[in-house]
Amino acid sequence: MAGQILIVDDEPGIRQMLSFTLAGDGYACTEAGDIEEAHNAIQARRPDLILLDWMLPGISGLDFARRLKRDSRTADIPVIMLTAKGEESEKIKGLDSGADDYITKPFSTRELLARVRALLRRTRTPEEAKVVTVNALKLDTQTHRAAIDDRPLELSPTEFRLLYFFLTHPERVYSRSQLLDEVWGNEAYIEERTVDVHIRRLRKILEPHGYDDYIQTVRSVGYRFSTQPA
Repeated sequence: MAGQILIVDDEPGIRQMLSFTLAGDGYACTEAGDIEEAHNAIQARRPDLILLDWMLPGISGLDFARRLKRDSRTADIPVIMLTAKGEESEKIKGLDSGADDYITKPFSTRELLARVRALLRRTRTPEEAKVVTVNALKLDTQTHRAAIDDRPLELSPTEFRLLYFFLTHPERVYSRSQLLDEVWGNEAYIEERTVDVHIRRLRKILEPHGYDDYIQTVRSVGYRFSTQPA
């Protein structure tokens, strides 16, 4: 089995279509029509990935994504946001909520499957167990935990991979396209703007610890992680 996917959408027809498409690619699917059902489904069986509709009755998918990322028990579950909102500002809101990817309705089944495969591949990629430290900042790839002065950082899978790449490639400047290749896996569907959003989220997480300015913007080029703050 390719993996367990939770589909959260209040429209039964869309849930059925998504389940049929994903099952044809080998995935096991669980469906939920609202946040309460989604919460119960996660408690019953932890999914490998969540497809989450933005517009839901009661609590929105946006707020639920934020709740998932704040909870250490669910923070590392990758989330793909599904929405009819195609404006760039809305995409940024979705990514800022903690979603790892974003698909605008209507979308093709090929695009959906490509994004699901890509995100699961990134979060499952086996790597040699390693602890990386820069001053008081520490990442453990075996436990997938990050901390500063032994105070844990709540990172999404993408944020963890981005920070790990920076820590293992200090002082070198990378363009947005290079970061997409290295961290996101050169997936054609991911926009370069996504890099800026995740950089901003990562800085916000590091800011209370005084590490946000270790990630430096190099104008007209890209980003650099420096072991010496700016």
